[in-house]
Amino acid sequence: MSDRIDTGKAPAQLPKGMPVLFSGGVTTVPDEVAERYQPGDRVVVLQSTGDVLLIPQAQHALVDEAVRRAYAAFQALGNVPDTAIDRFYDEFAARLADDDTWAPIAEANRADVDRARIRRRSTTRLVADEKMRRGMIQGLQEWRNTPSLRDRVVETITHPGWKVEQVLSGLGVVGFVFEGRPNVFADATGVLRSGNTTVMRIGSDALGTAQAIVRHALQPALAAAGLPEGSIVLVESAEHAAGWALFSHPKLGLGVARGSGRAVEQLGSIARQAGIPVSLHGTGGAWIVADETADAEKFRLAIYHSLDRKVCNTVNTICVPEARAVDLVPVVLAALQARGEQLGYAYKLHVAEGSERFVPQELFHTRAPMLRAQGIVEETLAEPLAGDRLGHEWEWEQTPEVTLRVVRDVAEAVALFNDQSPQFVASLIAERPEAHDRFFRAINAPFVGNGFTRWVDGQYALHRPELGLSSWQFGRLFGRGGILTGDGVYTIRLRVTQSDPDVHR
Repeated sequence: MSDRIDTGKAPAQLPKGMPVLFSGGVTTVPDEVAERYQPGDRVVVLQSTGDVLLIPQAQHALVDEAVRRAYAAFQALGNVPDTAIDRFYDEFAARLADDDTWAPIAEANRADVDRARIRRRSTTRLVADEKMRRGMIQGLQEWRNTPSLRDRVVETITHPGWKVEQVLSGLGVVGFVFEGRPNVFADATGVLRSGNTTVMRIGSDALGTAQAIVRHALQPALAAAGLPEGSIVLVESAEHAAGWALFSHPKLGLGVARGSGRAVEQLGSIARQAGIPVSLHGTGGAWIVADETADAEKFRLAIYHSLDRKVCNTVNTICVPEARAVDLVPVVLAALQARGEQLGYAYKLHVAEGSERFVPQELFHTRAPMLRAQGIVEETLAEPLAGDRLGHEWEWEQTPEVTLRVVRDVAEAVALFNDQSPQFVASLIAERPEAHDRFFRAINAPFVGNGFTRWVDGQYALHRPELGLSSWQFGRLFGRGGILTGDGVYTIRLRVTQSDPDVHR
């Protein structure tokens, strides 16, 4: 069954409500898709959901040109020495560090931030401040100092008269679709270290910043290092259809998607239908669980240090055992209040049904100013939450926001995590080593700790900037860890060397 409406010759029009078969039954062409359709456009039907997506011809052509440039650069990169890649990182980092070069980038970022605020969009991860700038420079320097994986022999099997070597090689063109975070743009260049090239499509919020980085820093660095021109390509389009076209392109070696859960899931479905492997980095939200032996101060510090800003590894759900609720729930509130004050606002506590009696009742009626994407609003400090929404990821701006659930014990918390969370980051605060051993074996998470959750970061934990962090929401990962880094994108080739020309079977 085809996942694309294709009669060989593009139809002149697409009828509204036209029935289309997909794996779940029959879907229909939405009115909006039918009205926008023009001959030459592509229509993709997602077999997982029945969604009908329109890829305009112009968006497909834009992406096709970008991928073909990157594919040609990949083929040429094999003859480029590692010293040229080293120099690229040096040149790129130096340009970001140069105030004259950074000035137009900062100006473009301010314009992006202003537009996002007018549209009432979140700017938590969009602002390219000095901290982000330093992090980008540090990441490029770390890639500069990371040993090359290209042509590394990982195993040799010796036979009489011949040997077989397993050799690491680049995978090809890596496609990135990610949200408005300018720093990811620098991190993604790490794929060059393992011999890959990349095509990136960034969210509309940060497109102006990305264009400025390309124009003033990245392209000059590529040229100065002598790397192929298409080694890193930005698709200059704010259309979602550009991402759909990228993740269905036959010359893509790997698709990496970062962003909201719904958008990431959709991109993953498109890539899988096209036979393209994907690395999905969508829904976030970490969990902190206390057991009966938890040290109250360690618990407070774990929560406080996991709420410094809203990103995917920020604590989202906190579980407290009923036997310790009287003394540990106030610890949760104290940590929330302290972090809210440090960030300049209040806090928000979502209390799972059945746990309300453990929370001071006045919090459900006390209103306080909270910063949201649309501006400052007044809300109650606490509000009830349905018991089946423990995995909902809260997006907040300078106002820490978490879910609280009082559980019977750690076993119940683990069961809830495995059932409702995106299966991402989990931390246990306990004093008994055996409790941590049981927790690690039972919790279905790629990242497990005993303190704050914000350690889950490639650059912070591994000294290698990440391309993304994978949850186990869509299943455990085959053959790699949850932190995808530039030197983790490769294939393995086999090379045979005969010393005896008369070898035969």
